[in-house]
Amino acid sequence: MDLRTKIRSVKDFPKEGIDFKDITTVLKDKEAFRQCIDQMADLISDIEVDIIVGPEARGFLTGAPMAYKLGAGFVPVRKPGKLPAETISYEYELEYGTDILEIHKDSIKPGEKVVIVDDLLATGGTVLSTMKLIEELGGEVVGVCFFIELEFLKGRDILEGYNVQSLIKF
Repeated sequence: MDLRTKIRSVKDFPKEGIDFKDITTVLKDKEAFRQCIDQMADLISDIEVDIIVGPEARGFLTGAPMAYKLGAGFVPVRKPGKLPAETISYEYELEYGTDILEIHKDSIKPGEKVVIVDDLLATGGTVLSTMKLIEELGGEVVGVCFFIELEFLKGRDILEGYNVQSLIKF
């Protein structure tokens, strides 16, 4: 099946001028969801991976099932105050201000091979911040995998030097 046809576009969300790519229509369709995870896992099947990291919140939806499929652990990266144990944080710039991401201090051991999985690559700020957290803990980012890439936003450019894969490009 063509997964592109299963992605709903929502005009002017979350603000006017944005054409939001809604993946909930894929998630609710059991065949489409299975195909999405299988095909994303195929994109990185030749990479040795210990841990899949998924940034909040949609990275959980694709990252956790991929970790299961690939026999890897799963680590969430969250907004401040959401993780119960000791964390490290990284503050990054957005077009309208700043944001902060956190990861448990003990979630990644030095030398572990990590793939970051998220639903969407836009400007790349979230994934770059996630990389900084992983690398601060001594993890090695061996790949980054997205369901959707918005090529016109050129997020891939700031990820130069990393193995970046995306299943569908708009």
